[in-house]
Amino acid sequence: MIEWNVYNQHCPTRLVLDRIADKWTVLTVGALAEETKRFGELRRELDGISQKMLTQTLRGLERDGLVSRQVYPTVPPKVEYSLTSLGKTLIELLEGIRNWSEGNIEHVIEAQQAYDEQATQ
Repeated sequence: MIEWNVYNQHCPTRLVLDRIADKWTVLTVGALAEETKRFGELRRELDGISQKMLTQTLRGLERDGLVSRQVYPTVPPKVEYSLTSLGKTLIELLEGIRNWSEGNIEHVIEAQQAYDEQATQ
């Protein structure tokens, strides 16, 4: 078995980090955590995401084996997205990041303001 080392610049695990550390990935996985959803449902739930960005995010997650895309042969076409078993392993991790962000945003904003004030002096 290969020993992967994320600190090595040539390690492919960095590509995974790029994907799962992306804010739209965090939010998309969270939105799909409980149930399968259609593109329009995801777009409405993920306030502020563009159609292009949601498409790119879903394609990347599908390519990485984290999301499955089910196309139904109807008119108009019906497409549903859901987390794969691999994608579901991210739920707890990404919920922790979301909870930390929501629980500490005030401290982060205060630190940013203090830094900005000091930087302008």
